[in-house]
Amino acid sequence: MDGNDGLELPVADAELPFDPDTTTIADRDVFDSLEPAVQEWWLEEFGEFVPENGGFFTPPQRGAIPNVHAGTNTLICAPTGSGKTLASFTAIIDELYRRDRESSDVDGRSPSARETASPGGLENSVYCLYVSPLKSLANDIHRNLTVPLEGIESVVDRRDGEAMGEIRHAIRHGDTDSSERQRMLEETPHILNTTPETLAILLNSPKFREKLRTVEYVIVDEIHSLAAGKRGTHLSVSLERLESMAHGEITRIGCSATIEPLEEVAEFLVGCREPGGSARDYEIVDARFAREFDIELECPTDDLINTPREVVQDRFYRMLHDHIQAHTNTLVFTNTRSGAERVLHNLRERFDAYDEGNSGCHHGSLSKEVRQDIEGRLKSGDLDVVTSSTSLELGIDMPHVDLVVQVGSPKSVAALLQRVGRAGHRVGQTVTGRVIALDRDELLECAVMLTKAEDGFVDSVSIPENAQDVAAQHVYGMAIAEIRPEADLKATLRRAYPYRNYTEAEYESLMRYLTADYAGLEEKNVYAKVWRDENDPPGGQHHHEAFPVGEPLIGKRGRLARVIYMTNIGTIPDSFTCDVYTRASDEWVGQLDENYLDTLEKGDVFVLGGDHFEFRYRRGSKVYVDRTSARPTVPSWYSERLPLSYDLGREILTFQGDLLERYAAGGPPRVRAWLREFPLDDDSVRAIARLFDHQCRYAGSESVSTPDRLAVEVVRDREEYERHYYVHSTYGRKVNDGFSRLLAYRCAQEATANVRVAVADNGFVLSMPLNRKVDLEGILADLEADQVRDDLRASLSGTDLLQRYFRINATRALMILKRYKGYEKSASEQQVSSEMLLGFAEDLEDFAVIEETYREILADKLNVDEIEDIVAAIDAGELEITRQLLDSPTPRAFGLATLSASDVVLAEDESAALQSFHERVLEEIGEESLAGITAGSDDE
Repeated sequence: MDGNDGLELPVADAELPFDPDTTTIADRDVFDSLEPAVQEWWLEEFGEFVPENGGFFTPPQRGAIPNVHAGTNTLICAPTGSGKTLASFTAIIDELYRRDRESSDVDGRSPSARETASPGGLENSVYCLYVSPLKSLANDIHRNLTVPLEGIESVVDRRDGEAMGEIRHAIRHGDTDSSERQRMLEETPHILNTTPETLAILLNSPKFREKLRTVEYVIVDEIHSLAAGKRGTHLSVSLERLESMAHGEITRIGCSATIEPLEEVAEFLVGCREPGGSARDYEIVDARFAREFDIELECPTDDLINTPREVVQDRFYRMLHDHIQAHTNTLVFTNTRSGAERVLHNLRERFDAYDEGNSGCHHGSLSKEVRQDIEGRLKSGDLDVVTSSTSLELGIDMPHVDLVVQVGSPKSVAALLQRVGRAGHRVGQTVTGRVIALDRDELLECAVMLTKAEDGFVDSVSIPENAQDVAAQHVYGMAIAEIRPEADLKATLRRAYPYRNYTEAEYESLMRYLTADYAGLEEKNVYAKVWRDENDPPGGQHHHEAFPVGEPLIGKRGRLARVIYMTNIGTIPDSFTCDVYTRASDEWVGQLDENYLDTLEKGDVFVLGGDHFEFRYRRGSKVYVDRTSARPTVPSWYSERLPLSYDLGREILTFQGDLLERYAAGGPPRVRAWLREFPLDDDSVRAIARLFDHQCRYAGSESVSTPDRLAVEVVRDREEYERHYYVHSTYGRKVNDGFSRLLAYRCAQEATANVRVAVADNGFVLSMPLNRKVDLEGILADLEADQVRDDLRASLSGTDLLQRYFRINATRALMILKRYKGYEKSASEQQVSSEMLLGFAEDLEDFAVIEETYREILADKLNVDEIEDIVAAIDAGELEITRQLLDSPTPRAFGLATLSASDVVLAEDESAALQSFHERVLEEIGEESLAGITAGSDDE
């Protein structure tokens, strides 16, 4: 049958308004590659060629469909709502339909004759795996797949002489009940939607793993959310295990809205041809900027210091209300869960337009039922506004959302584009987003972020390498699945991109742990999980006729190995809340999330229930504190917020350097003229210009950090009897967390005094008694890049951070079992077990779980590689250190001095402290305060 029989593509060759490098395949070529029934369904579903919308196919579809047809591994990078998921599935559905039709249409038999002569062309097994990071996304894709499958089947039914066997699709994850799982064995889906964790379980399910040998396609959706963490590492090994057992090569398709670097992520997706070798072949469909964006930064006032807090709040909610009323469906992102709750509460309190019927809140702490209700009503367009933290960044299709408002900084360009991309979800719609800044530091962040987004900049992801805990799970899983040559097992692991550089020493360290080759380990109830041996001659314990004699083999140990593995694998750590007690009276004063404890060191002050407490120590799930009147050093939102990306931090330094050049050339007027070229409203322009004017007049331009200058200011606080060292390292919280620990470790040695640390995205503060002082410039100058890792590792000894990450890694490595013989061990019980094991494990030579704990903290949490680069730049004279001795913080240090005030939507009222700092600066530079003057009335 002619591919276009009865169909007419309205325009054969139209000039396409996109980069020719990403649009080399003409629409007609793509259309002609599809089966007739698929063509007819596509025309019915999407209409005719519309040149102003880019043509008959969207850019990701135009690029990806031919690739998938050809069996080419493909990374598709395109905005949300640009059709990339359909681009992945179209060629696969087309191929399955073609295969079914060709084998079913035997000898020109009629459909009725065919039904009795042939069971159809597709086996009762899986051909395509769709892997999603979220159950909700898998559920949504499962529903969306029904449309093309039923539509094509309907077209076939209308055509004479054609018949089509059912292309089955199903979903399987942790919520799938046992009866449905059993049904999948009897009537197996040809397309299976699942999650990384469930895929790992299926690979070790004796019956279902046989259904996976026919897999020809794997789609990994939202790959950016997996690649940067251990879930992605786990998935990458699962894909290599799947590849090694499949009948043929698997075509891998990755989908992402915003990710960089594309080549590295593509290599992560496809893995290596040979162990540790070059990546398999792949193509990249880069259509990240194929949609129109309308994004602007707004600020409720041009003076966030003098304008009373209640005025800022009133203007903010009025702005937000006006935006919502001007649009159909609005999605509001905040940086914390409590912020999402607070914004919704205030909207309902302040305006009659909002109630439970047309507004809602969505975040991870809400019940599954509440979240699903909000998702359903948002998808159907029944809600005028929904507030959220990060939980709606990914997931369900929201076709009616036409505006996204981001409150505060989302901390990276990738996160900004991901969130804003939830608007204008229909092809051809403009993506409309507004970012509202309520804090001067975030105002600066957002100004740079929006500008870089316009320039096509995206922050880089960092992919963990050689994670021993994930390797332990997979080696154990492979040993359980079947006895196999050790060389094959090792090769499978090293074909996964995160293990391409996995050394023999690292592998031997892992095997020493898995075989319990350490004295005293079994006495701690940590038993061998695998055996490794040569294939002994006949009569040998592990002789296996399928393999040559003498070839080293690996197999499982223990009768319960499979049950232990299936009930304990995964990489998402359990967490718990700790009860807080005072040391003096053993009084219970509240609870803290254990994530928050990562940030606390002895002497840190935090707020709980409106009172201030000084952290002393933790025992298991109990935290002991002293009451204090001291100012908080770690804000309550610290553990919830995403950290500023290192790449964006570097861009902020460049922005500051460029701004100082304009300031030197023409003062504030020149700066304002330059800023008006950016996507900022007028209040934002004025506020940023005023901030740097005050900074330079108060402490000089050398007080501002730039790419080649690190500014430090020393402030004597005579009221608190402390000396504060403000380090303006605008490298993001991860780097600053590690950098501050390194310097605090050296300062404590030099000053023989406790050093308190407070960390933010734009710098950190080291505080010590006023009668102690250190030469911070000298300490920075004496740092050596090749000693950074060892010093930072030494600074972690005995910390709660080390204890917590050891527990997480010991549990991932199955050293501590979460579930055993029907008993489930809570996260707090896991912590107690890990604390008993930690001291013993630290004394073992090259113990894999300890080494992985330090690797994860140093590399993934504290960005040690970037810290080494900074120290190397100081050593080479490429990064100058400047030091200012002041009586009050500079404007750029206000946020560091009052960390708990950094989220105006949520924070306690610290405006009095900010106003006090500001008055001192104005007094010094001889300028009158604008307090009480309506913001924006000056004639700058």
